Amino acid sequence: MAQAWPGQAYPLGATYDGEGTNFALFSEAADKVELCLFDEAGNEERVRLAEVDAFTHHAYLPGVGPGQRYGYRVHGPYDPASGLRCNPAKLLLDPYALAFDGDIRWDSSLFGYPLDRPEDHDDRDSADRAMRSVVVDRSFDWTGESGREARPRTGYHPMVIYEAHVKGMTQLHPEIPPAQRGTYAGFGHPAVIDHLRRLGATTVELMPVHQFVHDERLGSLGLSNYWGYNTIGFFAPHNGYSASGRRGEQVREFKTMVKALHEAGIEVILDVVYNHTAEGNQLGPTLAFRGIDNPSYYRLMDDDPRYYFDTTGTGNSLLMSNPHVLQLIMDSLRYWVTEMHVDGFRFDLAATLARQFHEVDRLSAFFDLVQQDPIVSQVKLIAEPWDLGEGGYQVGNFPPLWAEWNGRYRDTVRDFWRGEGGELPELASRLTGSSDLYQDDGRRPGASINFVVAHDGFTLRDLVSYNEKHNEANGEEGRDGADDNRSWNCGAEGETDDPEISALRSRQQRNMIATLLLSQGVPMIAHGDELGRTQRGNNNAYCQDNELTWIDWDAIDHELLEFTRAAVALRTAHPALRRRRFFFGTRTRVPASLLPDIEWFRVDGREMTDEDWNSGFAKALGIYLNGAAITEPDEHGEQVRDDSFLMLFNAHWEPLDFAVPDSRYGEVWTVALDTASPDLSGRQDIKAGSTIPVEARSLLVLLTREAGVGGGGPGGPPPRAPPPTPGSARGEHVQLLLGPGVGLGEVGRIRDRHVDAHLVVALPREHPDGLVLQEVGGADRFRQAQRVGDRRIGAYALALGVDPELEHRRRLRLRRCRVLQ
Repeated sequence: MAQAWPGQAYPLGATYDGEGTNFALFSEAADKVELCLFDEAGNEERVRLAEVDAFTHHAYLPGVGPGQRYGYRVHGPYDPASGLRCNPAKLLLDPYALAFDGDIRWDSSLFGYPLDRPEDHDDRDSADRAMRSVVVDRSFDWTGESGREARPRTGYHPMVIYEAHVKGMTQLHPEIPPAQRGTYAGFGHPAVIDHLRRLGATTVELMPVHQFVHDERLGSLGLSNYWGYNTIGFFAPHNGYSASGRRGEQVREFKTMVKALHEAGIEVILDVVYNHTAEGNQLGPTLAFRGIDNPSYYRLMDDDPRYYFDTTGTGNSLLMSNPHVLQLIMDSLRYWVTEMHVDGFRFDLAATLARQFHEVDRLSAFFDLVQQDPIVSQVKLIAEPWDLGEGGYQVGNFPPLWAEWNGRYRDTVRDFWRGEGGELPELASRLTGSSDLYQDDGRRPGASINFVVAHDGFTLRDLVSYNEKHNEANGEEGRDGADDNRSWNCGAEGETDDPEISALRSRQQRNMIATLLLSQGVPMIAHGDELGRTQRGNNNAYCQDNELTWIDWDAIDHELLEFTRAAVALRTAHPALRRRRFFFGTRTRVPASLLPDIEWFRVDGREMTDEDWNSGFAKALGIYLNGAAITEPDEHGEQVRDDSFLMLFNAHWEPLDFAVPDSRYGEVWTVALDTASPDLSGRQDIKAGSTIPVEARSLLVLLTREAGVGGGGPGGPPPRAPPPTPGSARGEHVQLLLGPGVGLGEVGRIRDRHVDAHLVVALPREHPDGLVLQEVGGADRFRQAQRVGDRRIGAYALALGVDPELEHRRRLRLRRCRVLQ
């Protein structure tokens, strides 16, 4: 018989301290709670949690440690008409368990009622069919080879999110050992990390990894809950993704995966499902919350509490007005940040979390708790800003800390490239960060998580290959999945041997990838889209845990992969393509810029008018991004300068000749990206005022390198990396700063064995703010002169000599100068 001491009411769950384990369970409905311990043979020993404080039942068991399997039996009223469903015959999972052993083996004993008599009570024991909670040792060494933990801490504007499924990403990967495929160990394998790094992803957004349950109905059809949006344990990594074991080993394996990704500079965001649980509606099983305290955890119908209020389409919704539900969610979020070291969360059907009462309320208690929490408020918070309830579509309405999946971006980009007319004003808003949705409450472009494809819906390849969904394999006779996909099959439904249709589909995929990565905001790529992955027209593959959804690494579209890498690299290299602040649309306060930060052009090179914007048939647009008019400073407080871009969009079915703007915008332009012809070798530069053909249904991106701006792209000098931090080995250019108060009309000499530089300023007076001579090219442009205008001081020139055999990898600051005689 296990010895039981009083223990503590906090923290909830099973807490191992090195000598024993404290067990604590909240239940306001319970008359009595029994802790059930299971030995290796499956024998059960029950220990009553005799101590009760504020409805938390607790005890400390000395000698009980990691690996111990356990569950609870809750004694109390069974009165469904009043919303009460306690049943001690049902073994219940701990809502705060850190790991689970086993799987649900579906049987009628798991239900609180006889299946043929829902109004009655079922007193058969469910222990043989239920999972077990597991005591876990939390210790883990997060330090890497450097002796400290690696935490990327990427800002929103440099992010490139890669939405991925642990199993789908790894199950068929030939370089991953067979025993690790489909697991956390497989996802943390160097082969996967190398793919992510070469792609340029900064952040992985993992589809649900909280412990979930496979639905009984799907099991009867030979299917399973592949996506995992059916949570039963909010603190435990799903045991089905563990290669090392299910008695707590899955926790260590998950941490090892996170550590490996962090050491590669890649963040980890979790797709979390706090809006409902796997217990379904009033006819669902009794696995945990329902048997512990049904009216505290679930939102019930006011007029008949035997039924559940459901805004998720899953049968139930958690009761967001109950403080214990809010505590559960906040404790879970903090645990995954502090113990599992994840970097943020994407909240599934997040509008449900805002339903404190009936309507969606941005001032709900949940948002208040997140706002004031010193841990959760500091990680990335991304909302799926809708649910299935009344008024559930809430894109643009979440509080300032939050970013949102931008469904309007997805719809607009799909419509534009499939040739829908009248999309230009909406497209302009989406390309520039959706200021109409996010600016009024103080948010920035990073609040817009831009995507064309996500896990739910067609893959990118299927989006251009199917007009209709083909979900017959799901066993619902095609009733499931969205009917409005905004897709276009380019002339044939499904796979085809027609070379013209195949070429158009490839171009359309490149169009959407390029648009995504050239838009302000945060781009999100769905896993496998860069590889040409298909689900053969299934737009709701939630139940397909098979080759239909797993990435086939032997069937990669290498041309698409290389194009995607090039588009990500272009974005990463150029801050003009990933601004922190919204555009002004007018001349900015940046002294060196005489042009607006953004301008819109017609095909003939003239600026867009109101009449042009309101044209219902226009399907082409030119956009100029002024790299010299970026208003936000870099992380060191210095002005950001970049190359300027001209993006020419043609969604028309015929080629169009675009006029290149006059020399004010750039003397010479280089092709940086072309969705009609990804191979840029041999491409000629384009002069100001000339015309350039843009193929039908394609996007052409031009780049100009103005004096003193540096940078590069395909066909020119290497792209410039983001400004390096002190001590970093990154960066290929020199930046010179003339500090405040230095006399103008002086000369300075940089002491560096790779650089010989002199500064001469025309007017002999002081400049109060200091001057920044931005990013003069490195070894490839080792002798040049620079002229920059400033109304307060006139012109100045810089003569710079750099060793042509070396890449300069420092930022130089000119602090003191001597007077030029």
